[in-house]
Amino acid sequence: MLQKILTFFERYSFGVCTYLGEKFNVSIGKIRLFFIYSSFLAVGFPLIFYIFAGIVLDIRKFVKRVHTRVTDL
Repeated sequence: MLQKILTFFERYSFGVCTYLGEKFNVSIGKIRLFFIYSSFLAVGFPLIFYIFAGIVLDIRKFVKRVHTRVTDL
């Protein structure tokens, strides 16, 4: 049951923790724990940052995809 929940969130998450982990060469698990613990301490502000960063990353992926399609022509 727990594995199904973890798989669901890993599949449908924005990829913010993965992006930050690769960018700063830090363990993804540590970044996830940071977001969880800081959300409890800061009353949800890191969750707002996480959602905003996820939207920005999705827009960047979309722009890169459209740009490569245009240049392939």
